[in-house]
Amino acid sequence: MTDQHTLRESLRHAGLRVTAPRLAVLTAVLGKGQHRDAEAIADAARTQLGALSTQAVYDNLHILEGAGLVRRIQPSGHPARYEARVGDNHHHIVCRRCGVTADVDCIVGAAPCLEPSGDLGFVVEEAEVIFWGLCPQCQPGTHMEEPKEQLS
Repeated sequence: MTDQHTLRESLRHAGLRVTAPRLAVLTAVLGKGQHRDAEAIADAARTQLGALSTQAVYDNLHILEGAGLVRRIQPSGHPARYEARVGDNHHHIVCRRCGVTADVDCIVGAAPCLEPSGDLGFVVEEAEVIFWGLCPQCQPGTHMEEPKEQLS
């Protein structure tokens, strides 16, 4: 985990004021279990601060995303998830059964690593790919568990 001094510097470098709620939300995104949803981030931030409104969590996530410090992903049928791995064009793999999410590096070429067959005049900036399947714990013949902490 990144130390608080480094997080404060990251916020300042992004042109953001350093506030206790913002620092707590960023710490929660960086903390144990990347790909957390807003509820898990709020719980972790509240543990650090004692009290924080749900709206403050969403507001700070939006600000951090806009500043490029946090990335938001939203796999179909799942709540939005947030991660601190930004600045590259990685993708994700999601378990259909328990929802565990993991990063998958882009394997071919520079970002974007996929090109559409026709761009229709768009300037393509990013390709987002989500792979779906069953994680090792949810595959047939293995012990089924309740949804677990998200992988980083």
